[in-house]
Amino acid sequence: MFLGRLEDLAGGPSQDIAKAGPLAWNDLLATLGERHSQALVDAVQADKVRIAVNGVLIADKTALVLADGDEIAFLPPVSGG
Repeated sequence: MFLGRLEDLAGGPSQDIAKAGPLAWNDLLATLGERHSQALVDAVQADKVRIAVNGVLIADKTALVLADGDEIAFLPPVSGG
């Protein structure tokens, strides 16, 4: 799931990724790079973008390993008033 400005870069709020076996962080970035612009890949790698897997925030996105059926959400920083 892509939230905020990431949804605009991805062209929609969500996307299914079908890959055999576990999907590590670098594999996910490569898959996003194949389907989307480098701007999206750069944006999700930004330090301020948080990641939730199955609704739980993870501390180190570079250690990410997704299993079949996992849901990942990219959470950009928000501003408002």
